[in-house]
Amino acid sequence: MPEPSFESEGVIAGTAMGAATDLATTDAETLHKRPSAAAEPGPGGTEPAGKPRSLWSDAWRDLRRNPVFVVSALIILFLVVISLWPSAIASGSPLKCDLAKAQQGSAPGHPFGYDGQGCDVYTRTVHGARTSVTVGVCATLGVAILGSVLGALAGFFGGLWDAVLSRITDVFFAIPVILGGLVLLSVVTSNSVWPVIGFIVLLGWPQISRIARGAVITAKQNDYVQAARALGASNSRLLLRHIAPNAVAPVIVVATIALGTYIALEATLSYLGVGLKPPSVSWGIDISAASPYIRNAPHALLWPSGALAITVLAFIMLGDAVRDALDPKLR
Repeated sequence: MPEPSFESEGVIAGTAMGAATDLATTDAETLHKRPSAAAEPGPGGTEPAGKPRSLWSDAWRDLRRNPVFVVSALIILFLVVISLWPSAIASGSPLKCDLAKAQQGSAPGHPFGYDGQGCDVYTRTVHGARTSVTVGVCATLGVAILGSVLGALAGFFGGLWDAVLSRITDVFFAIPVILGGLVLLSVVTSNSVWPVIGFIVLLGWPQISRIARGAVITAKQNDYVQAARALGASNSRLLLRHIAPNAVAPVIVVATIALGTYIALEATLSYLGVGLKPPSVSWGIDISAASPYIRNAPHALLWPSGALAITVLAFIMLGDAVRDALDPKLR
């Protein structure tokens, strides 16, 4: 077989170099015309495919597509608005009553009728939302803060602190909520919402504490926490920077669901006469006052009961939607 000459080798080398040059030029033009991977839209054309997403961004994306969350959020937004500005849709006073109109049905300007004292049921139902939302939100914030702090400290440090807190939590779990309210609130003479809020916080923090404790114990065993500890991070930095952001999701879920329960608890205590007391306006007070007249004036019981049921259901639905969005096991 004849060996190739230097002249043929030069031709072959020149052809190869030209092909490589053409290929490089073509690739450069293609890359110049093609957008980068970070700018390409992801599935559905909503977000860039190369952009990393966190748990919270994924949760918010799922919540926006969840009709249960949208409906419950709209109901809660409406409740918050009428709680802040009840006169926007109910111009009358909830304390203005006329015994001559007692137990009458709906009339022009009074769509819900009158209760046993001649008070406008519509006005009292609208103004009662302020009490329920105030008690629910303030009690939930107090329970979440107190329970999260105590539970996080117990789960992080363990040892004697964890043992003592666990026994205290068991004691509070053994107290019946309704019986405890009857005993503790029966000696309170104030008509404000703060005694009721304080009672709910006092008996509600153990549940959040146990949730936070378990979440912190799980989070502190992760590799990134051990790596931060090996690099010399302090306990406060480990707890606040690395553990708390990854353990707060179950606390948010439980607190959101518990908010509706606290609203129902306030109404129950007011119905029994140990929560809010007249002249305060509360759905529980109105339900208690309308109970003796349920046969003659069922509308006086129907509207505050329906408002209470819708409010509690909206917060429970919101909590369920948040739980589904924040639980990675359901993905």
